[in-house]
Amino acid sequence: MYKGVYKIIICTLLFSCQEDLPIIQGCTDINASNWISVANFDDGSCIYYQTTPYQIITPFGFPDMIVPVNNQLTVEGIELGKKIFNDPILSANNTLSCSGCHIKTNSFTNNTRFSTGVDNIEGSRNASALINLGWNTSFNWDGSANTLEEQAFEPVINPIEMHDTWVNVENKLNNDITYINLFKNAFGIDYIDSNHIVKALAQFERTLISVNSKYDKWRRQELQLNSSELNGFAIFNSEKGDCFHCHGTEMFMDNSFHNNGLDPGFKFDDLGLAYVTGDPLDNAKFKTPTLRNIEYSGPYMHDGRFSTLEEVIEHYNSGGIYSNTVDPLMKKIGVGLQLTNSEKQDLINFLKSLSEPDFINNL
Repeated sequence: MYKGVYKIIICTLLFSCQEDLPIIQGCTDINASNWISVANFDDGSCIYYQTTPYQIITPFGFPDMIVPVNNQLTVEGIELGKKIFNDPILSANNTLSCSGCHIKTNSFTNNTRFSTGVDNIEGSRNASALINLGWNTSFNWDGSANTLEEQAFEPVINPIEMHDTWVNVENKLNNDITYINLFKNAFGIDYIDSNHIVKALAQFERTLISVNSKYDKWRRQELQLNSSELNGFAIFNSEKGDCFHCHGTEMFMDNSFHNNGLDPGFKFDDLGLAYVTGDPLDNAKFKTPTLRNIEYSGPYMHDGRFSTLEEVIEHYNSGGIYSNTVDPLMKKIGVGLQLTNSEKQDLINFLKSLSEPDFINNL
């Protein structure tokens, strides 16, 4: 790991071979992702700083992770992002960090229905679990952010969350010598700005990967699921349980939005996706959450209305509520799945096989 120690490649008279930043002739010849340009000069030379690349191994059944070209993962950036994630310095009164609402032991969500911000104001949506975010194509329950970087801008200035300003946050970080050095090492910058703060947060969040549950070990033929879990797996992946339509693939989510029959149309307290698109056909549609670590991430649904997995299963088993935007995939709306008590328990046991204790204990 490089901690601000740099190697001179080719020196020019302008910098008299200073051993702090490398000066490289022929900038276009440098293609390695861990060499990043800080400055370019008329003579064709560049100043570069070197970081340590962080490699993501694509899990079985997953597509390649979505990583912006201008924010490649580095050891330095991830370590910085983790520190910021856990630091209340981002909030107006220095009391609330990202981890205050996204608690590690709850699979990086909250264990209450709604989170409370720095002004003791309660939100109206359940905090999203932060799992395998690098494979998401949109963020927030209503899809209002397209990238992790874009999403990370929001909580700091949200009046019911951290209720700060980015100017104030920048000033606080630029008065902290530890952060000055960490941002220099990660991004080669002398002044800490909001764009690089959210880049660091996004890098860390992309490493919150959970793919080593009992289910995954079964898929790798390292162990066996018990008979109840196997029966639950069969129910999950059949029309009997009707789960796989929205929670299919190894990611157990479909990167899409659905109205899953929670409320009648005249009682849509939260319009969900329609807030973003302006289309009434999107009323009460919310982003499908992953079911990985679902055992740890209750309460459930966009508004945390269900406290237990048993309540969630019973919602679908009883049929849900019809409205004019209810998803066509809710084929048994009003009728229900009609699972027996034993089948409901088998389904829950399978869902619990998606839990990864190391994910919530070792990060």
